[in-house]
Amino acid sequence: MGVPGVASARLPVLLLCGPTGAGKTEWAVRLAESAPVEIVSVDSALVYRGLDIGTAKPSREVRARLPHHLIDICDPAESYSAGRFVADALESIRAIHARGRVPLLVGGTMLYLRSLLDGLAQLPQARPELRAELDARAAAHGWPSLHAELARLDPAAAARIAPNDRQRIQRALEVCHATGRPLSELRRATESPLSAYQVRYWMLCPPDRAVLYERIGRRLEGMLAGGFLEEVRRLRERGDLTAAHPSMRAVGYRQLWAHLEGAYGFAEAGRRALVATRQLAKRQLTWMRAEKRGEWLRPDALPSWKADICHNLSALGLRSGPAC
Repeated sequence: MGVPGVASARLPVLLLCGPTGAGKTEWAVRLAESAPVEIVSVDSALVYRGLDIGTAKPSREVRARLPHHLIDICDPAESYSAGRFVADALESIRAIHARGRVPLLVGGTMLYLRSLLDGLAQLPQARPELRAELDARAAAHGWPSLHAELARLDPAAAARIAPNDRQRIQRALEVCHATGRPLSELRRATESPLSAYQVRYWMLCPPDRAVLYERIGRRLEGMLAGGFLEEVRRLRERGDLTAAHPSMRAVGYRQLWAHLEGAYGFAEAGRRALVATRQLAKRQLTWMRAEKRGEWLRPDALPSWKADICHNLSALGLRSGPAC
């Protein structure tokens, strides 16, 4: 079964991205309340069970009322990769279409978005000896020096990676040295997993960065007042998690974990979490500005966005609720 009246090769997929704190979840929920869509999370932290307050995870009540996918699918001790995300997202998309509904992919994990839009290159497996060599050179000279090396070997990749982004610099250099080809070149040779679908893609952002930063600050204050520290303490007391687990590297979690380890006080943890969240938003905005395929949405455009989607879905024979 597919969406009525639509050729199976061109089934619709909706995609809404934006920086942390921009209001993506509210927009998605408002649309799902009145249109025949199901929400698929594009967020590397929402996949983990028990990471609720610090991820601004939609409440259980909302998720019981409106279908959400790729939330709470992993234990925090697990690792979750972009490759696994793409496979899970495509499975969710197919299942949603089979129910005669439309998937709405929502999130701000740009690696996952890029993997959906551009595909995943066939890259070499990690090489421990090469990584150890890169780590040793970084310890001696700093990651910015390795970023400069990457800029010579793969300028396109270096332009997308911050000079202190250890993980991505390491991987890009590893691919260059292991294959003799730039990572950006390998990625250009791939095909989007969404190429078979009719994709509509929007990017949501407040018009002023100061407005976004203010929202981020208010949201973090609410999280801390709502039990964020206790949530991290419970995770730490499990005994099987460390600060090195990907789940505990999420923004906010790693700063509160370090506080519980005695690295600094609670107020300093909050300050560092705020700085890290703003830095994340800045990186997301930088990625979005370089992205030419999405349609920009103003923060006051929710009613017209909903109306546009409902009109298009009605043209496909999909009925929307009266609020659309």
